[in-house]
Amino acid sequence: MQPFALNYARPAAELEVTVPYAYDSGLQLNVLLDGRIAASDHALLRELGTTTSTAGSKTHFDD
Repeated sequence: MQPFALNYARPAAELEVTVPYAYDSGLQLNVLLDGRIAASDHALLRELGTTTSTAGSKTHFDD
């Protein structure tokens, strides 16, 4: 017997997205290319909605 979910589950589509920030392990924050903290850029937050860190869990956000 095959579980019901296996008939309908599909892998999430991989989107190619480039973000204008990178994780800084020293600050433990996402920073913009010019060195400013990404979470302090209001225009960026309005556009992207968040600055999810790529370090560790995807459920944690830089505030």
